[in-house]
Amino acid sequence: MSDGSLSQDEIDALLQGGVSPDFSSDMDSSELSEDEKKAFLDLIRSTSGAQSSNLSGLTGEKQVRIGVPKLDVVSTDEFTGSLTEEVVYVNIPFSEGFSGSHMYVLSTELATKLAGLIVGQEQVELDDMTLEALKESFSTITGVILTAIGDRTGKTIMPSTGESERTSKDSIPLPPEPFVKLTYPLNIEGETPEQIHEILELSIVKEIASNLVQTTGQARQQSKGTQQPAAGAPGMGPQSQPTQQQGFSPQQSPPLFGQGQAPPNVQSVQFPQFNQQQQISAEQGNISLLMDVFMELTVELGRTKKPIREILGMGEGTIIELDKLAGEPVDILVNHKLIAKGEVVVIDENFGVRVTEIVSPME
Repeated sequence: MSDGSLSQDEIDALLQGGVSPDFSSDMDSSELSEDEKKAFLDLIRSTSGAQSSNLSGLTGEKQVRIGVPKLDVVSTDEFTGSLTEEVVYVNIPFSEGFSGSHMYVLSTELATKLAGLIVGQEQVELDDMTLEALKESFSTITGVILTAIGDRTGKTIMPSTGESERTSKDSIPLPPEPFVKLTYPLNIEGETPEQIHEILELSIVKEIASNLVQTTGQARQQSKGTQQPAAGAPGMGPQSQPTQQQGFSPQQSPPLFGQGQAPPNVQSVQFPQFNQQQQISAEQGNISLLMDVFMELTVELGRTKKPIREILGMGEGTIIELDKLAGEPVDILVNHKLIAKGEVVVIDENFGVRVTEIVSPME
C-alpha cells in the first residue's frame, strides 16, 4: 500500500462487502452524533451553577463563575498546540460506573491565582501544598458532575484518588486520541477571564451520552403512551366512525336517539352531605395526629469561613471567631429552618435559650 494502490486481497474484500483495515472509519466508535453531543452538553450545562457555587465557597472572598463549556473532539497535537509551554493538570480518573481517563488542565498563571484564593494568600508558589489544595477543589467540582450523571443514568460513578502536577504541555498523561475536550470560560472577580479544559476519554463520553439519549427516548415513548388513551377516547378518532362497520351505507345516517335505539339511562350522582362542624372536627383530628412527632431543633451561635490552610492547621486550643457579635441574638432553627431568635441562658448546668423574637414567614 506504499504506492497508494490496492492489493488483490483488499480488492476481494471490497467486492465481498468487507473493508480494508486502512479504510476503517472511526464514525462507529470515535465520533459523537449530534444527539449525543447535545445530550452530554445539556447535562454539563445543568451543573454550571453548582460548580460555580462550590468553587466560590472554596476561594473565599472573590466570586468565581464557571460558564457554559464548548465541546470538541480533538487529537493530542490539536490540544497541546493551544496550550502554554507549562501547565498544571489535575488527574481524577473514573474507576466505577463509567471507567476511564478524566482530568483538568489549566495554565500555571490561573492555577496560581486559584491556589492563592483557596489557601487565603496573595503570593503563593505551586508547591505540594497548593497543588494538593487544587486537587481537592477540582475533586469537589467533579463530584457535582458525577452526581448529575448518576441521577440521569441511574449508575453510581466513583472517582479514583487524583493527582495534580505542574509539567510541560508535552508531558500531560492524556487519554488515547481522539478525546473529548470541554473548554469552560472562567471569570474571577476583578481578574482577566481565563479558561479551564476538562479532558475525558471519548469512550466514557460516548457511553454516557448514548445512555442519556436512550433514557430521553424512553421517557418520550412513555409520555406518548400515557397520551394515547386520551386520543382514542369514545367519540374521537377511528372508533367514532362505525357507520360502514355496522352495515350502514355511506348515504344512510345511523338512527338517532328515539329512532330505533333506547335512550341511555342517566342518573345524577348523590354525594353525602357534610356540615361545617364535621369538617372542622375532622381537620382538628388530623392535626392532633402530628402533635407527638419529634422535630430537630438546633441553636446556631454563628458561622465563619476559613481557608483550607487554616482548617488543616487547627488543633487543641485553636480559637475560631464567629461572624456574630457577643450578646447578639442567636438563631433557633427547626429542621434547619429559621423560626425564632433568642438569647443564651444557663439552666442549672446546661445551656438554654430564651426566645425573644418569632420570625415571620416573610423573613
